[in-house]
Amino acid sequence: MDESVLWPDTIRNTVKTGPDREVLTVYPYRSACPKSVWRSLITNATSTIVLAGYTNYFLWLEHPNFATVLKRKAEQGCRIRFLVGDPDSEVTRRREQVEAVPLTVSTRIRITLAELDPLKNLSGIEARFGDEHIALSVFQFDDEMLVTPHLANLVGHDSPMLHLKRRQDDGLYDRFTYHANELWQHGRDIWNNEPTTT
Repeated sequence: MDESVLWPDTIRNTVKTGPDREVLTVYPYRSACPKSVWRSLITNATSTIVLAGYTNYFLWLEHPNFATVLKRKAEQGCRIRFLVGDPDSEVTRRREQVEAVPLTVSTRIRITLAELDPLKNLSGIEARFGDEHIALSVFQFDDEMLVTPHLANLVGHDSPMLHLKRRQDDGLYDRFTYHANELWQHGRDIWNNEPTTT
């Protein structure tokens, strides 16, 4: 007799069979995710990297030679997209008041912009401004993804994070991919600073 008939609750509680099978790991804090997970996801991505964090500031701090890695990835055919908040927007100003930390949101964004500037003429690397993802960061690496819903007045590293892997149509992975794509479509090109429609 099948084990799921004999012990259906036990099987259901230990083996993921529904939409939650896309959830690989849950971290109560983004900072609790080992750097080795990020490194592995970045290293193994071959087609798509989407970095849709409002500041993306921590990436430059925690990953040595990050710009060199991105340049190499782009040269190998990986499409890399950065979506960051506008440092001069009202959304950013309000968030700075909420967080009330010395290293302001706009400063963290400007650090990312400075790090991105040498990459602006590389084919395969794009960057846009968008303010609608202030409360949700999505980091996509081919068929895996890290998602951080930002809590109340906490900064990103103090908010929880989900590690997802695509395993079905219209699951969590696809839903967050839709979210990131919509934000990208309505973003403004950072280097041309003009509205985009594609």
